[in-house]
Amino acid sequence: MATPAPKLRLFLALWPGTAARAALQACRDSIAWPLEARPTADDRLHITLHFLGNVPAERLPPLQAALAVPAARFELHLDRLRPWPGGLVVLQPSTLPPPLMALHAALAAALRGLALPVETRAFRPHLTLARHCREYPPLPRIEALRWAVGEHVLVHSTPDGRYRIVQRYRCA
Repeated sequence: MATPAPKLRLFLALWPGTAARAALQACRDSIAWPLEARPTADDRLHITLHFLGNVPAERLPPLQAALAVPAARFELHLDRLRPWPGGLVVLQPSTLPPPLMALHAALAAALRGLALPVETRAFRPHLTLARHCREYPPLPRIEALRWAVGEHVLVHSTPDGRYRIVQRYRCA
């Protein structure tokens, strides 16, 4: 019996740089989380663009090449701190910059070109600050966190629960 080809659990994301990560950590740490809440670890803070799921490892080289789509730099203003269903607390932008929407669409087209699945629900960019909130903590009003986006990344979610950046794609 043949051994099944190894698969990689992959997603595309905006990955914060040093300044954005520090601001996100400060926002997360300013909240008095209930005991059951699980704040997102520093090295897992990101905004998912597309979740690819389990992709056969042999498809990785053509996937990496296809994801080098043209993209413009932009600034993302995360200014909405909200409880979400399922015990999540998220940080969202109240307005979606056109370059973000163009990047999302270009990546979707690249994935479709490789016959990979693309989410059909509307894109609702968000950064998860915590999970497993049975009761939501009081959420403070926040000033917009400004994130200068200059790249998107392909990430492997490893079996041990870590995130490993497979490739970075710089914006023009």
